[in-house]
Amino acid sequence: MRRIEVTCILCPVGCRLTVTEEDGEWKVEGYGCRRGLAYGLEEAQNPSRVLITVIPVDDGELPVVPVKTSKPIPKNLLLKASKALAGLRVKAPVRLGQVIARNLLDLDVNIVATRSIKARRDRVEADGQK
Repeated sequence: MRRIEVTCILCPVGCRLTVTEEDGEWKVEGYGCRRGLAYGLEEAQNPSRVLITVIPVDDGELPVVPVKTSKPIPKNLLLKASKALAGLRVKAPVRLGQVIARNLLDLDVNIVATRSIKARRDRVEADGQK
């Protein structure tokens, strides 16, 4: 028998769920609505998370840009995904929502910027742009 305890995060109530699996049959206890039932089953059978990290920015007003995956990825791939992004850099300017990397780990998931970063003003002026 497999058993996990998890707090549902789909609403402010925060139901404490107990999910058990025995002989291929899943049971969820403690949920207050259908969404909690679905969350408990998903968390037990296929846990996934949105990866949030930062990527270095060349010639930006800030040294890094916050990014996230465009959709959740399997929880067991978070470390591998982080390592895949380790050497990535982006050149300013960066737009909010800009795709920084496509098809992370062949999961059909993109890495997108969650903030805009302007190019450094001194760099822009040195290049003859204003």
